[in-house]
Amino acid sequence: MKNKFSSSEQNDIALFLEEVGEVDRIEQDKILPKTNQPKPIPRFRQQRLDQAFNDTFSEDYEPHTVGSEETLNFRRSGIQERLFSRLRNGHLQIEAELDLHGMTIPVAHEALAKFLHDCLHYKVRCARIIHGKGWGSKHHKPILKSKLNGWLRETEVVLAFCSAPIEDGGAGAVYVLLRRAKN
Repeated sequence: MKNKFSSSEQNDIALFLEEVGEVDRIEQDKILPKTNQPKPIPRFRQQRLDQAFNDTFSEDYEPHTVGSEETLNFRRSGIQERLFSRLRNGHLQIEAELDLHGMTIPVAHEALAKFLHDCLHYKVRCARIIHGKGWGSKHHKPILKSKLNGWLRETEVVLAFCSAPIEDGGAGAVYVLLRRAKN
C-alpha cells in the first residue's frame, strides 16, 4: 500500500503524535449537506406583511358574476400581445399552482393573498390557479371564479391572466402572469 503522505508530512505527524500522545481515530462516514438557510424576517416586518395580506383585496368591490363555461381574459396595458398569446396557449412554464376547490370565500381570499406574496418572494413569473366551475356551489354558480376575476384585476402584482386550455383545467383554471420582483 502506497503511503499518502510525503516525508515532511510524516515528520509533522510523528512530531504531533509525540507531543499529543496516543490518539484514537474517529471514523466519520457521514457528510452533512450544506443548506441555504432563509434569512430571518424581523418581527415587525412580518406584522406589516400580515396586515398587507389582509388588505390585499377589498371585499367592497362586487364583480359581476361570470358564467361557469365563460373564459376569463385580462391584461394590463403594456403587455405585448405575443406574450399574452403564449400565456393563453400554455407555452409559458408554470412555476407554481394554487387550488381553491372547496374553499370558502374568506379562506380563498387569504390563500390567494399568501400565494401571490410567496410567488413574488420566490420570483415566480407564471402560475396556475384552479378555481373550479362552481357546479358544487349552492346555486351551481361559479362564486370563487367571479371573486377571483375581481381580485386578480385589483392587485398590481398580476400583469395578465386568462383561462387555461382544456387539458389544464379549461374554464375552471387560470394562468397568471406575475410582475417581476424588484431586488
